[in-house]
Amino acid sequence: MKTNLKWLNDYLTPGLDLSEQAVLDLAQKIELTAVEIEEVGQAAAKQDGLIVARVDEVKDHPDSDHLHITQVFDGQETIQIVTGAPNVAEGQLVILATVGAHIIDHESGELVKIRKAKLRGEVSYGMLSALQEIGLPDALCPQPFEEGIYVFDQGADVKPGDDALVVLGLKDPMIDTDLTPNRADLLSMRGMAYELAAMLDQKVSEQVVTGAAVAKETADAQVTAEIAQQTLASGLALAVVNGVQVQESGLALQRRLWTSGIKPVNNVLDALHEELLASGQPLAAFDLDRLADKTVLVRLAEEGEVLGQGDGEEAIALRAGQDIVLSAGSQILALAGIAADPSYAVTEKTENVLIVAGQYNASLIRQAARRHGLRSESSFRLERGIDLTNTKTALSSAANRIALSAKGQLADGQATAGFAKAEDVTITMPVARFNQVLGTTLTEEEVVTILEKLALQVKVADGQLTAIIPGRRTDLRIPADLVEEVGRLYGYDNLPTALIDGQSTAGDLTPRQKKIRASRKILQALGFDQAISYALMTPEKATAFNIGADHPVLALDYPMSSDRTTARQNLLSGLIDDVAYNVARSVKNIALYEQGRVFLNDNAAVQPVEQEHLAAVLVGSLAESTWQNEIKNREVDFYAMKGRVESYLANIGIEKVSFKAAKEHPNMHPGQTADVYAGEVYLGYVGQVHPEFVAKQKLPAIFAFELNLEEIIDFAKRDNAYQPISRYPQITRDLAILVDAKLTNQAVVDLIEKTAGQHLKTVSFFDLYTGQGTPEGKKSLAYQLTYQDQNDTLVEEAVTKDFAKVEEALVKEFGAEIR
Repeated sequence: MKTNLKWLNDYLTPGLDLSEQAVLDLAQKIELTAVEIEEVGQAAAKQDGLIVARVDEVKDHPDSDHLHITQVFDGQETIQIVTGAPNVAEGQLVILATVGAHIIDHESGELVKIRKAKLRGEVSYGMLSALQEIGLPDALCPQPFEEGIYVFDQGADVKPGDDALVVLGLKDPMIDTDLTPNRADLLSMRGMAYELAAMLDQKVSEQVVTGAAVAKETADAQVTAEIAQQTLASGLALAVVNGVQVQESGLALQRRLWTSGIKPVNNVLDALHEELLASGQPLAAFDLDRLADKTVLVRLAEEGEVLGQGDGEEAIALRAGQDIVLSAGSQILALAGIAADPSYAVTEKTENVLIVAGQYNASLIRQAARRHGLRSESSFRLERGIDLTNTKTALSSAANRIALSAKGQLADGQATAGFAKAEDVTITMPVARFNQVLGTTLTEEEVVTILEKLALQVKVADGQLTAIIPGRRTDLRIPADLVEEVGRLYGYDNLPTALIDGQSTAGDLTPRQKKIRASRKILQALGFDQAISYALMTPEKATAFNIGADHPVLALDYPMSSDRTTARQNLLSGLIDDVAYNVARSVKNIALYEQGRVFLNDNAAVQPVEQEHLAAVLVGSLAESTWQNEIKNREVDFYAMKGRVESYLANIGIEKVSFKAAKEHPNMHPGQTADVYAGEVYLGYVGQVHPEFVAKQKLPAIFAFELNLEEIIDFAKRDNAYQPISRYPQITRDLAILVDAKLTNQAVVDLIEKTAGQHLKTVSFFDLYTGQGTPEGKKSLAYQLTYQDQNDTLVEEAVTKDFAKVEEALVKEFGAEIR
């Protein structure tokens, strides 16, 4: 929340020091004691040279149909300004950016310096400005940029020569807090005042507006409040202000709003927003004369009902039985606490205003705001919990604000429904508990003093502390909450430190955790960088690269956005998005991996199964030409990725790895994709992403793999152990065979390993020939077999005998011709 410290000083005695250093010190204290600070400073942090000026003369430019030549008085002298503002007129008080001033460019948002300029032959010594040009966003400005320059209200306490930024409140010291959901009390000036008063040992003066003229006619004689079900709202209160004059708010109120992030509209709505910021109570205002039925009812929406959004806008379809609405007869006034129908809004023609304050079901408000994608200042507060004891007081204060600012008469009293008296929230606990938890030596008096700083009613008797919690502190409900309050106000940095007393147990990773961490280290050693992708994506991406069978999609009921609707079933889609991101930024060589969970929803009756997967992508070149190495770039191919998969599996402890031609991967290249097996266990696949798939996204060739890490962890149950290096020499034999062209290398290697005997160390495939001299439908394969005994020297006769068994098996099994 953006907190204007100048406004906050109205609540505090003796008040805050608003010097720059004091504000920074205060922000640090808030961050150490209460909540995080998003930003500290002023709305106009960089602008300067902006003053108030009076327009004394306006003439049309002789050589332009839209420029005007004006003479303005800046408090010391009269200077000439050439402007294109359509609304400039004599007698106005306006914002003048003098020569040398710095303002914010409306289109680029950059800081620009004002210089003397000649426009169509006439010299201009500065510029007349709109609010958008001095740093206020379009969304907060009371008038569109196209309507011209900002003109000060004639009744404002402003004179030529005044610093325009100070007059507009843009130099008021501001603190923007990043609130946690439990600290709803800090969403108001009142709540922030109590918090700072506790920190700084100051007193709080509640700011409830009174003094408006009260008419004889009562509010409940004009309107009636009703609640259909008490579960929808614990209270509903209505107030009426008659005979209002709706117009633009005064400058004092407008600047409070725009520095707090709210756009001024008119004096009625602005008064409601001011009360919202002051007390934290959401309010709504309607034109009473537009309501056919004067009974305002809180109820659930019915089938087919919609909330109008004004001319040219599509109405909001309400969810029957779930959305809380405010209705007057058949008229749907508002989606309670979230959005209102403009048809019943307060306009310049409004004479009688109905003000509504409700205590709506926070859970239903939160669900409706998320469901319809609508967020408002009111719903933001209602979701987190408001002060249920302050609703009628805030309504009275708001009604007085409207009556005073719009020159209306306040109807006596309020029309109410609900508001059953609830028992005070009381927390009882031993005083000794504070010191036990915090490790402090605070006395009873010190504990009581700290809690009383928070304006809690505290009593101590027989070592038991009892605290009555005010309605604004919805976060204090159990003894641990009070301990936290004492700890933070005492100062976390003042709490004593101590070593843990007791027996300690050395921690260790589980075998599963070790394999997961080892996977990351191995992939990084193989040259991959880790990527972390979104677990939510579109349904198409979520299922595009699944391992094995397809699974039902797992869609979210309330997704964050249209491209984050479905839980992923593979990691590869996210990595391809990462490739696209890098390629768009001219990164040519990419090696990324991701280890994470996928979500399989095979049984909708239970929660989805979460599986750990491992995936990686390679793009571009493996090695580039240099002055030392005059070779062409070596591009990534299937074998480069396959080799990395083999290396990973060997290092993680998987033996008997085999690769088989894949068939069921529609988004992978059919001729360059293989399924990966450990024995008979299916682990995943490796290959090239289908050229048509990457072409649609204008991406280069992508080689990738995705493995089921759950299967790898189960299969590689043993830890990798040290294997001693044999002292005895190796013996190699080369084998060349002529076989059928359709026979796979994997089948040959499997048969060699099966029949080569116990001393076979490795099988290396080193040549494939299908050229001249090779019969049609045949191919020549060449292998090197390495034999070694760990415990003795191998003799030629033993190796020759084992090698002969291999040749015999190849001839018998595949009809191979030994060459």
